[in-house]
Amino acid sequence: MTFLSRILGLIRDIVIARVFGAGSGADAFFVAFKIPNFLRRLFAEGSFSQAFVPVLAEYRARHTPVEVRDLAAATAGVLGGLLLVITVLGLLAAPLLVLVFAPGFLADAAKFDLTVQMVRLTFPYILFISLTALAGGILHSFGRFAVPAFTPALLNLCLLGAALWLAPHLEEPVTALAWGVLVAGIAQLLFQLPFLRAIHMLLRPRWRREHPGVRRILSLMLPGIFGSSVAQINLLIDTLVASFLVTGSVSWLYYSDRLMEFPLGVFGIALATVILPRLSGQHAANSPGDYARTLDWSLRMVIVVGVPAAAGLFMLAGPMLATLFQYGEFSAHDARMASLSLQAYALGLLGFILVKVLAPAFYARQDAVTPVRVGVVAMLANIVMNIVFVVPMVVWDIPAPHAGLALATTLAAFLNAGMLYSRLYRKQWYRPLPGWRRLFLQVGAASMAMMLMLALVGGDPSAWAGQGWQRALRLVLCLSAGMIVYFLGLRVLGLRWRHVAQPPGAV
Repeated sequence: MTFLSRILGLIRDIVIARVFGAGSGADAFFVAFKIPNFLRRLFAEGSFSQAFVPVLAEYRARHTPVEVRDLAAATAGVLGGLLLVITVLGLLAAPLLVLVFAPGFLADAAKFDLTVQMVRLTFPYILFISLTALAGGILHSFGRFAVPAFTPALLNLCLLGAALWLAPHLEEPVTALAWGVLVAGIAQLLFQLPFLRAIHMLLRPRWRREHPGVRRILSLMLPGIFGSSVAQINLLIDTLVASFLVTGSVSWLYYSDRLMEFPLGVFGIALATVILPRLSGQHAANSPGDYARTLDWSLRMVIVVGVPAAAGLFMLAGPMLATLFQYGEFSAHDARMASLSLQAYALGLLGFILVKVLAPAFYARQDAVTPVRVGVVAMLANIVMNIVFVVPMVVWDIPAPHAGLALATTLAAFLNAGMLYSRLYRKQWYRPLPGWRRLFLQVGAASMAMMLMLALVGGDPSAWAGQGWQRALRLVLCLSAGMIVYFLGLRVLGLRWRHVAQPPGAV
């Protein structure tokens, strides 16, 4: 379901690129969408989910079903009330938000005003999507993963409809995308309600701030706001700095980030979503051995899938962007500029996935302090590296300074992942099981063979300027050949998919 949602997301971005290109209108929408989207990942998929799922798992293990439902109702009431206040404040403070998130837009009054207008349309999305995350967290705890995984597809469908059918009827066509975001938030919440009813968890929200479970969730959320979403904060800082660069920089970063997010979402976020309730249950059941084995299996999956995904994304950055987006208003120059930042992001894909897997290991133990300490260090390092990389490029007129922003985010992700791992190791919550050295050699050799093959068949970037169907066919052949070479290499080296595909203790 996650894969299906990401495919629709790619189609959405292809359509948006073709209709709106990488001009000032597109820049304005991406900033207007990034603000609530950033808060969504901070509150909904970030700190809230990381805090709510472990507490709910503990209640299911140690309390009665009535107490579990009482916790869910109280959480919905408090979360909904707080977010309603935040939404009203966001609507009133839209100009200030744009000033904070994209101060470079002040130089263009029309772009600034357009962004403010769209922020007022997109900001309520945070209210609806956070309640959707609450519903999804409940479904995850009951072992229902398909429905929450499919729900983001509704956002992609709404944006597709807005770009293709609503935009031509508006005076400012790009504002149709903001309307699509608003409608999608409502649709995503309504979609999950029948499935909550099916498990008898569709409850009336109640404001019970004093509920002990709610108090614990809030106490875990506050530090987790930074700890679970440092990567998003770093990407947001990239957007802030990019607003001062040439027009198109925000859009180039957006499209390269979207392609990097595809494997991160299909695999990294999906894996993190599945292991959080599993690790939480194992910790609640006082099973440190099972906890460590689940984490070890997760890290092996990251290596087996993440390394070739990063290598392929780096080698095919230009062909992917040309094939998917180089149509209509999105020029060959836009594709070249976006490919540079995509290659920088690709170098850090493994770091991004590792953070997604390692952070839940702490939240499952209701330890929100360690990830936030690590996250703050990584965020500060990213800010310093942004200055070190970008300022000299701007001063000396070196092309593509936006790629320096992506590289800084990549290095910050590896710093974040390394610090999380070292703390798990020092606390003796995790020790690598036997077989890691051999796995590294197998995956490394197979990935190198795949990269060599892609270098031979990828060709010169100018060769990807033909008809759309020709580009698509060639890209599919390259991707298929890369997968065949990689998995054939693993097989020759003695690694079978069954060795890593099944989590320990799974039925």
